This record gives sequence, C-alpha cells and structure tokens, in this order.
Amino acid sequence: MRHTILPLLFCTLPFTAMAAESVDSSNANSGVNSNEKGVEKITIEGAATANNKPVGTFNSPISNLEYDPRVDLQSRNMAEAQADVTIRGGIFENTGFRIGSATLIDPQTGHYFAEIPIAPEMLTKPSIFTGVDNALYGVNSSVGTVSYGWRPIQTAGSVSVGIGNNNFNLQRVHGAVKHALSDLPGWSVGIEGEYSRSESDGTIANGDHNFERASGRIQLASNDSQTDVFYGFQQKFFGWPNLYTPFNVNETEDIQTRLVMLNHKQRYGEESMKNTFEVSAYYRENDDHYVFSRENPEAFQAFHETQVKSLAFSGTHNVSQEFGINYAAQLTADDITSTTLENNFTSRDYYKISLVPEYRTQLNSNESLTVRLGGAFDDTNRDDDRLSFVGDISWLTQTGNNASRTLYLSYAEATQVAGYTAVGGSTTSGLFRSNNQLQREVSKNLEFGASFDKTSFKVDTAVFYRWDNELTDWTYSFDATSARSANPVDIETLGVEVIAIKRFDSADVVASYTYLDKSEDYRIDEVDASFYALNYPPHRATLGVVWFATDMRWFN
Repeated sequence: MRHTILPLLFCTLPFTAMAAESVDSSNANSGVNSNEKGVEKITIEGAATANNKPVGTFNSPISNLEYDPRVDLQSRNMAEAQADVTIRGGIFENTGFRIGSATLIDPQTGHYFAEIPIAPEMLTKPSIFTGVDNALYGVNSSVGTVSYGWRPIQTAGSVSVGIGNNNFNLQRVHGAVKHALSDLPGWSVGIEGEYSRSESDGTIANGDHNFERASGRIQLASNDSQTDVFYGFQQKFFGWPNLYTPFNVNETEDIQTRLVMLNHKQRYGEESMKNTFEVSAYYRENDDHYVFSRENPEAFQAFHETQVKSLAFSGTHNVSQEFGINYAAQLTADDITSTTLENNFTSRDYYKISLVPEYRTQLNSNESLTVRLGGAFDDTNRDDDRLSFVGDISWLTQTGNNASRTLYLSYAEATQVAGYTAVGGSTTSGLFRSNNQLQREVSKNLEFGASFDKTSFKVDTAVFYRWDNELTDWTYSFDATSARSANPVDIETLGVEVIAIKRFDSADVVASYTYLDKSEDYRIDEVDASFYALNYPPHRATLGVVWFATDMRWFN
C-alpha cells in the first residue's frame, strides 16, 4: 500500500541536454555522439514501462520496476523499503543487479540485493538481461540481471518538497555541473550530488518509514571515454506487521548501505568498427538490524554486517566487420558477521569469466544473420565449479521506412551458489533453517523470440522454457507451517512474454502480458509448500500511458 502525496513544490533548473523525438534502443547503455562543436552529447534510451517514480518516498533505481512484464516485484512495506525482484518466474536470489560491468552481491540474502544507494539521475534506464545476455554478463544470478550504466553528466538541478497524509513529508535536492576543459578539446569534468529523505507513519499502524540517502560522483569524460568515481550512503528504517513471520507481531528493520565505486568505460578502434571496454571496482557494506517485535525488542533481534569487494570488466572487441568477441569477468570476495549464523561459513570468493565469439554475415542488402556461440566458467573457493554453454542465432530484416523485424533462437546456461542464510545457519532450529548440503544451482533456458519495430509502434515477444536444477527454495510442511527450511527443487517453467509500445503524436501507450506455468519436484516427502519458488503470478498484464505536454520529448 502507498501514501497519497500532496506535493508542495517541484522545480527543475534549466537542463542543457538537447531535446529530441523519443527513440527506442535495444541497448540502454549506448550513446550517440555529435561531432558538431558546441553540441551536447545525448543518450538515446527506450523504456518498457510508462513511469518510474514512486508516490510513497523518493525515487530509487528499482522504483516501479514491476511494470516491466518480465519483472515481478514483491515488496515489504513498499518497494523502496524492501524489494524482492524476480525475473521470469524465478525467485529473488536468482536476480542480479549490475552497475557498469559489476554485479552487486550481498552474501547474506537476496532480500538486500536492491539496496543500491545511487540517485537514479546518475544511471541509465535499466536493461533486463535474460538468456544469453544474462549468462554472459550476470554473476551469481541464474535467471536474470537488472543492468544499469553510468549516465553522462549534464548541468542540471532540481529541488523537491512533498507532504501528505499519515504525517508524510519528503525533501530532496539534486544538482550537477559539467565543465568543458578548454586545454583539452573534447574533454569535460563533471560533479553531481543529491540528498534525499522521507518519513511517514504509514498507511497502516506500525507501517512507518524513515529513509535518507546521500550520493555523489565526479566524472571525467571525452568523446571516447568516461570515468566515474562514486560514493553513496543510504539509511532506511521501516516497520510492518508480519514483515517476515506469521505471528502477528510488529517487526522492524534498520538497514545502512555504503557503496564506493570506480568505473571506466572506453571506446577504441576505427569509427566503422568501434570496440568497447568497461572496468568496474566497488566496495559495498550493508549493515542490518532486525527486530522481531518493536514492543518487546529483547524477545529476538539479529545483526548482520556484510562486506563485499569486487573487480569486473566486460566489453566487445571486433576483429573484423564479420567477427567479434564478447567477454566479461568478475572477481568478488565477501565476508559476513552475523548473530544468526554458526560462523563456519562466513566468507567466500567468487570467480566468473565469459567468452562469447560473435559472427555476422550480410545475406543481402536487407537481411543479416548473427551467430553467438561460447561459454562461461563459474567457480568459488567453497563450491564445485561449472562450465556453461551459451549460444544464439538472430535474423534481422530491414523492411523499409525505418522498420525492421528480428527473429532469434537461443540456448543459455547460467549458475549460482546459495546465500549464507540458506547454507550457513542452524539446520535444526530457528524460523529459517539452513541446509549445508545445498549444491550449485543450474538454470538452462531455451527461447524463441521476435521483435517488430516501426516508426509508430514496437512489439517484442518471446516464448521460453527453463529448467532450474537444485534451485534453493524456502519450504515448509503442513505440520509446521511457521518453520521455513532451505531445500533444493527442480522446476521447469514455460513462459510467454509480449511487450507493445504504440507511439502517437503526443503520447506513448505501453502494454504488456506475461504467462508462466511451472512444474516442480522437491524429491522429499517433507515438503508440502513453497514460500518463494511457487509463489508467482501465472498471468501478469500492465498498461500505461505517457502524455507529452509539449511538442518536444525530452531525454532524462
């Protein structure tokens, strides 16, 4: 449930970015450069959703992500309080969040994957990676990855103030300045920062929140490179009855997240055959304080402190017009201090490297064929390694008048290991009972899809069949419905997706539909029901309208 907000003030200082007609792009991180002197660099992005701003607090990277048909967002209190993001019928721990080239990891549980203390103005719109793209770029995310890029800084600013019922109030300030370096033509330096806070008593008793976020970055950019140095801090307190448990108590969480990140993106090579390389390094700290009952805090409370260090790189190198190599790698080390784990499994190192060569051929003046075929290697210092197969073939037809049709067939394997709550706690007592026999999870995805793109509309559709083996799920039996246990399950999922965007002179209409059907095998009689893997909507439909009040459609 969300608050009704009565905004008092919202103003936006002048933007220097150019205005242009809305254009959809399959790569949300791609940029378009102009060689004209004095003309700003612009970024062309497409969106599968009609809105991205919440009404109950300030905006975050995951706000209204559930309006993408591939994404199911299950929230506690509200999405910005805690968001369990699932893609294509997986569970929240099957979903990764990627910034630049690096996937953010929380070693305790996927409940905290979406704790990203970055102002949305600093990031591109999210791309949803599934199938081959997820296997290539995702890390420890077997079903899908939500991927963001760092946006080029433009001089801009805004101040927001809001009030509403239930003692809601919000304050937010954001500003960015970009300065061209006169001694270095084509180079610029920028600085960007924001501070946001909101609080409310909530729409129900004991459903309150108090949020605060501060983030900033410095950026050095040229026509072919962009370097960002970022720091962000986020503090969130929120409550909700039965937040995690079914005992009719008023539970609370207090989460503090710090993120330091360095990102460099480089384009090189001849103009007709551009190559890209991106390297990302980060340090993430997430501290969580959970209280079972706010009326009686000493009954049970838990503290978790996690630290993650990671280095990642990815890119594409084109050997010729016909042949290129897509690659990605990430090294991650984590550590956890917890009052609920048994201290025998509190650190782990992860290694992943992906290599997917790409062959392109022109069939005739209007048709081209692209084949990608390669693999990914995953390993940790505590689990078995695995080599996964990745491949797809796509057929592009230019049908005239800036219209195109794309058909593709893909098969991809991806893998991950269980989080510490599932594998590192007590196996005999407690509400969440771990399982130290859990094996590496493996997902296999077979998919056929089509895309039809014209000036006035775009339709993307896909049919997929996914095999998830040894998927870690939280289950219970009818004899003890409040005790959750981590157990492996084999699940087969059939899915159908349709996304349609219709463009009118002054509005865009975005509609989508998703169908999912699952069959499961837990292989033991003690499992009667599932908390997560079988908690999914068989049908999901979204409909949104974006109205442009002026003749210009402005890029964010």
